[in-house]
Amino acid sequence: MSPLQPLASVGRSFLGLMAVIGRVTLFAGATLGHLIRPPFYLREFLQAVLHIGYFSLPVVGLTTLFTGGALALQIYAGGARFNAESVVPSIVAIGMVRELGPVLAGLMVAGRVAASIAAELGTMKVTEQIDALVTLSTNPMKYLAVPRVLAATLVLPALVAAGDVIGVMGGFLVGVNRLDFNAAVYLNNTIDFLESWDVVSGLIKAAVFGFIVATMGCYHGMNSGRGARGVGRATTNAVVSASVLILATNYILTELFFSA
Repeated sequence: MSPLQPLASVGRSFLGLMAVIGRVTLFAGATLGHLIRPPFYLREFLQAVLHIGYFSLPVVGLTTLFTGGALALQIYAGGARFNAESVVPSIVAIGMVRELGPVLAGLMVAGRVAASIAAELGTMKVTEQIDALVTLSTNPMKYLAVPRVLAATLVLPALVAAGDVIGVMGGFLVGVNRLDFNAAVYLNNTIDFLESWDVVSGLIKAAVFGFIVATMGCYHGMNSGRGARGVGRATTNAVVSASVLILATNYILTELFFSA
């Protein structure tokens, strides 16, 4: 065995990773390029809005509701050690709007939508429906990827806005009914400490996360392997890659928005 063989395996893995990153980047760039060039498929876009936005609202709403309530309990328990229980309303609001709302909504939508898109497009590839689109002089990128990516990018901020409100209300319900906060004082503290940039930064994150979710679903679906195993692997890879990219991008955007 050559002493350089372990280094060679590391090099192959690194080059493979760089190749995947390059292919994903080219795919995302091609999608953005097709966004500004006709034709536009309005029906596909509206169907994607309904599927990604409306049908994801119950999942996002329940997730943020219980997260807001649990966050209020945890902050109260931690603040009680320093006689700082009064910070519960402000920290719940800031934490939900800046971080937990966008990230949780992105991860929930990634689990639901990225898997669905990858499975749908992967099945279309396996059954040669994508090849049929090419035969009919229809660009698969414009017909399949662009409407879904655009819909996710526009819809996820609306989902996050609704999730922020529901999450803050979850903290409010727990604070008033479980922790004996005065309702008017709780709401006043929430409004006083919450700034407009807190909300805007979360919505910007949501738009980026929506682009990531749909792009990963479309990329892995359109590059799916043959057979049921290939579709299953594409679905798993879409969810995992979207989730990891959401968490990594969240750190980068937080650093850009709130670094000193």
